[in-house]
Amino acid sequence: MHSVPPDQSRTGQRGFQQPGTKMAASTPLTGMGRISWSEMRDSTGSATAIPLLLSSVAWGNAQTAAAALKDLRERICQYGFVVEQATAATVPFLWELAQAPQVTCRPQILHLLKNIADTRQWESIAGAYPKLLNHRENPAVWERAAREAVHAHQDALDVLMSEDDTEITHATTELARTLGRQTC
Repeated sequence: MHSVPPDQSRTGQRGFQQPGTKMAASTPLTGMGRISWSEMRDSTGSATAIPLLLSSVAWGNAQTAAAALKDLRERICQYGFVVEQATAATVPFLWELAQAPQVTCRPQILHLLKNIADTRQWESIAGAYPKLLNHRENPAVWERAAREAVHAHQDALDVLMSEDDTEITHATTELARTLGRQTC
């Protein structure tokens, strides 16, 4: 049986090593299996494709990740302002990917989180048509839950602001402003 000497890091097939350490960070997206994607909807119908898209963003090359993120955006934040039932469940994984160094489209993920945090489409409609709030499928509730999910993980902003990549820090600054956070 082959073993790794104790002085060498072992990150696993999909793990990544944290800079300056010999310890592997937790593997991104491990919690996706706990979500009932088949019971949720995205803009195309069943949200069952979301785990595959998130995995493609996490582990694909730049072209694959960008295409997967584009498809994901259309499914959970269509037109940049219409969220779906599966959006709130997807947000924690987007935050996770935004912090993962191997992900090639991190600034675009931060822009997607900003778009989700900005959404007010369904709430605006419900203000004019309150009966919308009485429907079994209530998009105003989905929208609020998605915004709350973005806010719930904003502690990651400090880590992202310390990045050396100016595109990431710029996108993080925009997201922080949307969330009402001051940046240094």
